[in-house]
Amino acid sequence: MPATTSADGTTIAYDLAGSGSPIVFVSGAFNDRHTLAPVAAELASSHTVVCYDRRGRGDSSDTPPYTVDREVEDLAAVLEVVGGSAAVFGFSSGANLGLLAASRGVAVTALVLYEAPFALSPEDRRPADLPERLAVLIAAGDRAGAVTTFQLEGIGLPPEMVAGIRRSPFFPQLEAIAPTVVYDATLTAPPYDRPTPEMRAVGVPILVLTGKETWPVLRRTAEALPSLLADARYETVPGGENHTISPEATAAVVREFLA
Repeated sequence: MPATTSADGTTIAYDLAGSGSPIVFVSGAFNDRHTLAPVAAELASSHTVVCYDRRGRGDSSDTPPYTVDREVEDLAAVLEVVGGSAAVFGFSSGANLGLLAASRGVAVTALVLYEAPFALSPEDRRPADLPERLAVLIAAGDRAGAVTTFQLEGIGLPPEMVAGIRRSPFFPQLEAIAPTVVYDATLTAPPYDRPTPEMRAVGVPILVLTGKETWPVLRRTAEALPSLLADARYETVPGGENHTISPEATAAVVREFLA
C-alpha cells in the first residue's frame, strides 16, 4: 500500500492509477479511499487518479489534536505524490476541504465540488456546538451515539432512517470510523459552513455538481453556490439518489470540464 507523510508525521495511504493530468479525490463522512474509486476508475484512461484515506480512516494513521489545518496539509502531501499540483474532486465534506485547501494556497488547478454540504440558508445550518458534542461522545466511548448524532444533526437524516441504519448489518463499520465524524463536523461548522472570503476568492475553475435525484437541500445549495465563487458553474448528472454518485455519468462531465 503506497503512502505519503503529512507535515505532522501522519501516514496518508492512497491508491494511484492511470496516466495524464492528475486528479486527487477527497471523500466525505463515513468514507475511505474506496468510495470514489469507481469514478476514478472511469477517468483513469485519460488522467492520473489518486484516491486517498483521509486521516483516521482506512490505512491512514492519525495524530491528535485535530485541526482543519492538518487536513489541508494532508491534501498538500498527496498532491506532492503527483508533482505538487492537481485537479481536486471533492465529495460531500471532501468538497469543503478541497475548496478550503485551495483558499489556503495549496496548488489546486481546478475543483469539482460534488454535493458540498454548505449551509447557505439559515434553515440549513447545523448546531455550532456539534463538533464539541461529538468529541465528548467519542471520548466517552459512545461511538454509536456519535454516529447517530452526526446523521441526525450533521447530515439531517430523518429519525426513522437513522433508526434503520442503526439496526443494519453495516452499522459496526460506521462505528469503527466514528471518531472521524468530529473532523467532518468541524469542516462543515462555522466558519466553514459557508464559503469564507478566502474561499470566494479562489480563482481556479470550479464545477459544482449534484445528482439529479439527490436531496433537495443539496441541490438548492449547489444551485446557489456558483454565485458566491469567483469562477464556478453548476451542472447536474444522472442518478445520485440519497447523496450517491453515478460513476460513468459523473466521469464524463468531469472529463469534459478538465479538457
